[in-house]
Amino acid sequence: MPTEPTTPSFDLTSRVWLPVQRLDGSQTELSLLEVFEQAQYLRRLVGDVPTQEFALVRLLLAILHDAVDGPQDPDEWSELWQDEGLPVGSVAGYLDRHRDRFDLLHPVTPFFQVADLHTAKNEFSSLDRIVADVPNGEPFFTMRARGVDRVGFAEAARWVVHAHAYDVSGIKSGAVGDPRVKGGKGYPLGVGWAGNLGGVLVEGDTLRETLLLNLVAFDTHNLKVDKNDRPAWRHAPATAAATDAKELAGRPHGVRDLYTWQSRRVRLHHDADGVYGVLLAYGDPLPARNTHDREPMTAWRRSPAQEKKLGLAQVYLPREHDPERSAWRGLGALVAGRVHGAEQRQEAAAVVRPRVLDWIAGLANDGFLPDDHLIRARLVGAFYGTQQSVIDEVVDDSVAMAVVVLHERDSGLGQVAVDAVADAERAVTVLGDLATGLAEAAGAETEAPRAAARDLGFGELDGPFRDWLRSLAPGEDGDERRRDWQREVRRVLARLGKRLVAEAGEAAWAGRVVATKNGHLWITASSVDLRFRASLKKELPMSTEQTAEA
Repeated sequence: MPTEPTTPSFDLTSRVWLPVQRLDGSQTELSLLEVFEQAQYLRRLVGDVPTQEFALVRLLLAILHDAVDGPQDPDEWSELWQDEGLPVGSVAGYLDRHRDRFDLLHPVTPFFQVADLHTAKNEFSSLDRIVADVPNGEPFFTMRARGVDRVGFAEAARWVVHAHAYDVSGIKSGAVGDPRVKGGKGYPLGVGWAGNLGGVLVEGDTLRETLLLNLVAFDTHNLKVDKNDRPAWRHAPATAAATDAKELAGRPHGVRDLYTWQSRRVRLHHDADGVYGVLLAYGDPLPARNTHDREPMTAWRRSPAQEKKLGLAQVYLPREHDPERSAWRGLGALVAGRVHGAEQRQEAAAVVRPRVLDWIAGLANDGFLPDDHLIRARLVGAFYGTQQSVIDEVVDDSVAMAVVVLHERDSGLGQVAVDAVADAERAVTVLGDLATGLAEAAGAETEAPRAAARDLGFGELDGPFRDWLRSLAPGEDGDERRRDWQREVRRVLARLGKRLVAEAGEAAWAGRVVATKNGHLWITASSVDLRFRASLKKELPMSTEQTAEA
């Protein structure tokens, strides 16, 4: 007898689809349940691109938060931290209860999709619309320079999660049933929610540690999580239209809502062998302004321009990463955040550090984490170009530090670290001035040599600073550690300056007369070098101080 056709299914709770790296460095793919079961033996998730990894970790966090309905406070968190693994029993029961919503191919409620999504002409697009490993059309290290014709169900699931988080703006397909569609097109509503963020993920030594360190308790100061907070799969299945405006006005209700925000409407087109097309339309809009009490995984900056435009007293926007700056150069926003003295002057902070780092600092302050516990602040973000219609670059960097750096209970080492970054910035500026002076002495263009010298300076200081920051330990004398750093900066930059002077051409050594605000001045490579050494000493005064032991 002929067999009846079976309903297609790809159950993400039991089918392998999440790439992971084990502690021994080997890689494999696991199901959702297996990831939670083996988290203490895994190093990390391994996304197809770093932004995908960030989005997938947030998906795991939403599941874990909802499975334990918390943690409600640090005491509940501490019980999870002290256990050997994750609460697998709670997670397994939770995933089983919501299994239908985690089926990628479910006929009614496909995971993160709309089952009947369609256009007036029943069109769909190639998978290039959601596969984002070819930034701005440049092939880089991808094997997909000619586009994507077909992917397996596992990879398609990962890109669906990524699309909701990081999809570009621009004109989308116009889905039938969406009142915002005009002339069969969906007009720009901005990038996916995570695309607005300068993402900050706290990493531990294992995936279990990473998940728990980012599992912010619901009573965390300045973070709102209300009783209606729940992930996308516990909301009614989405339709082609955006969620009702009145309902959206009160959301997001908390981190579970935010980590699974349905910023797009998606429908995969597939056959028995895999996915060959996608329909991608706009979903629920979410303005980025003033969500700093809901989104914990980014720093925030105050925007006077938006305050003036909107007539609001305060407007905070996510602080995006600068793709041209290493993570440690933005340490001030991560460690200190607030402007010194702002509270005493009753001023709003210029920068608010990520709430997830406030959370880690609180764990250290309250004794739930030892001060010498090492974490890595992983910085992940997408840099968009051409009206946010393409991803130009993906930022992925990290900086390791002991948790003592995040609070000032003992020695104020956090401020020492921020001041050390400022020391490097000033000293590298002096190196740039040297390159400018040498170019002027030779009668050459100055901007390119200055930029090259600054890049060289920061590049040479990158490794030493990361090592220095990682070595900061509880109970240390902050002044002494900063003195050590200034001496290292001076040593490195003096060597680079000596090299720049030695490589200056004969024209620079001969010199020339230039006009300055104080009159005409004859400058040579020698005079520029003398000024460089004096300025370096001035900007790094502690480098010449003698210690009591000396």
